[in-house]
Amino acid sequence: MTAEELRRLPKIELHCHLDGSLSQEYIERRLGRSVSQRELCVQEDCQSLSEYLEKFSLPLSCLQDEEGLEEAGEDVLRTMAKENVIYAEIRFAPLLSVNDHMDVKTVIKSLLRGLKRGEEKYHVAYNVIVCAMRHHSFEENYEMIRSAREFLGKGVCAADLAGAEAQYPMKQFAELFQETRKLGMPFTIHAGECGSVENILDAAAVGAKRIGHGIAMRRNKEVQRKMREGQIGVEMCPLSNLQTKAVPDASVYPLQEFLDAGLLVTINTDNRTVSNTSLTKEFAWIQKQYQVTNEQILRCMKNAATTAFVDEPMRKELYDRLENFNRQRR
Repeated sequence: MTAEELRRLPKIELHCHLDGSLSQEYIERRLGRSVSQRELCVQEDCQSLSEYLEKFSLPLSCLQDEEGLEEAGEDVLRTMAKENVIYAEIRFAPLLSVNDHMDVKTVIKSLLRGLKRGEEKYHVAYNVIVCAMRHHSFEENYEMIRSAREFLGKGVCAADLAGAEAQYPMKQFAELFQETRKLGMPFTIHAGECGSVENILDAAAVGAKRIGHGIAMRRNKEVQRKMREGQIGVEMCPLSNLQTKAVPDASVYPLQEFLDAGLLVTINTDNRTVSNTSLTKEFAWIQKQYQVTNEQILRCMKNAATTAFVDEPMRKELYDRLENFNRQRR
């Protein structure tokens, strides 16, 4: 596709962290000072996910009151609208904003108010995925998810597990997600970003409908088969994965391998600001780097519609908009 076609492509974003995707304008307004790109974005010589995660303290400091959360919701949809994102699942960790003035429900309500405002202004449909954090206790994470469950279908669509995967393997969270499943809360799980294929298998075993990244199942046809047969979505974030060293270099990134295996691959930004990226940029890059075809680009978007945490009328609307774009292209 041409650059203009990629910009016009109706986009679905399933793996985008709120704190890592706040605009420079928003952060400067909240902090009341100028902020450099170096403070906001990871550098090319980033060596690990742990180093990558260091970029989140600054934006998180902006999400400590109701006004900051409301403005953040509006801000992220404004950014997405510029490249024709039509539906986004915004993920964030409510517990990282809980303080003496806000409990979990207040945090979620504040973000939802801002997202609603953003949807009305910029016409980007949304849902929220609440992230349990690996460094928090079972009790903290479970109570957060239980509170968020009250908003299911009212702006919240699912839960997630995020944080330093290498330090906290998935097996430590099996009980948490067994209980999450009992609550009737769908979930995706960050798994296989840091080399452990066991984390992918453990995430699938507890009922994850999607996994974030999944790079560790590269060259593992048996695990890929299980993912394919289970119809479990794979949220790939190419530029972020290279920055965090999920793969050593671009030559071994398994995008085409996963597409050829028939996996439900989606392309995502992960963190628009921290990674200095957009969906348009991600697609342009994989098109050039891996000779991804127009048909594969559209397949990734249809995969996103297939695996999105939405009701069937919304899913049909997403399919229809993609099909209309494809017809006009021809």
